[in-house]
Amino acid sequence: MPTPTQQKALFLLEKQGQFAVRDRNVPTPNRGELLIKNESVGLNPIDWKIQQYGMFLDNYPAIIGAEGAGTIEAVGEGVTEFKKGDQVLYKAVPVINNRAAYQQYTLTDPTSVVKLGEGISLDAAATLPTALVTASVGLYSQPGGGQYVPPWAEGGKGKYASQPLVIIGGATVVGSAAIQLGKLSGFSPIVTTASLKNAALLRSYGATHVLDRNLSADALRAEVKKIIGGSPSFVYDAVSLPETQAAAYGLLAPGGRLLVILPETVKETTEGRTVTTMSAGVRLQQDPQFGVDLFKVIPILLRSGEIKPLNVEVIPGGLVGIVSGLEKLKNNQVSAAKLIVHPQETA
Repeated sequence: MPTPTQQKALFLLEKQGQFAVRDRNVPTPNRGELLIKNESVGLNPIDWKIQQYGMFLDNYPAIIGAEGAGTIEAVGEGVTEFKKGDQVLYKAVPVINNRAAYQQYTLTDPTSVVKLGEGISLDAAATLPTALVTASVGLYSQPGGGQYVPPWAEGGKGKYASQPLVIIGGATVVGSAAIQLGKLSGFSPIVTTASLKNAALLRSYGATHVLDRNLSADALRAEVKKIIGGSPSFVYDAVSLPETQAAAYGLLAPGGRLLVILPETVKETTEGRTVTTMSAGVRLQQDPQFGVDLFKVIPILLRSGEIKPLNVEVIPGGLVGIVSGLEKLKNNQVSAAKLIVHPQETA
């Protein structure tokens, strides 16, 4: 069946404007590129923030969307490791229209694509790219972050046995991925905050202690000290609201490091403690080999079961459903699940 020439895409029409589905051409892969037919696309909180705050984009109308899973539709010259029909997950580039995920067909670089094995659905696969990239950059690559040796590097697996890891927001997609990576690195105890209804799920990912996210900052500090026998030297805040940043910063030992995924709101730092805001995309541009190495190891970790896909909640309506899905994310109506849409179902 020939590749269609037209497709549906969800456009952000103007800065801080509205979304609308429009027709556009299906791009043709150039040398070294792949064209993916998007079957499952993941929604991320950064997407509603791009719309609301006018972040990152200069040219409109724009297509965003950071990740997806689907089928290789066409292979550019020089690409030998993939073929038409392969099922894959991939990390998109949401500031370049042809490479963003909120459309039916996306161009991508093979280094950010993972071929799926048997037993992994496309929906499940689409839960992973952004979560794994963001979690792993924060733990292993970002200056001011964990800067630990990744578990896929020589000597990295299990390296941090008996060292604690504290993650704020374990039921977020990034927090869930960070817990799994922390387990691979050997951290113990792994302490996280979440709604207690998600405790069993987070323990299945590798958390040893799940603390109620509604604890006061003082109560959280007391519980963490009791569990790890002191104050942590590193905390990963996968929520990064002002109140979680303040509580996380209050956990740190002198000289400790807090990593956040939204702009830092801690205004005064003391005793050598630092707060670093991470942008995974910027960091991968600075350290592209880290991303290449991560995407090489993802299929191995999926086959072994050492990395598990996240829970899926499918939003109906194809690309049209993205708008309501982003509203759910904005209103904190999603817990311990990844929102997914099916672009090919767009009317």
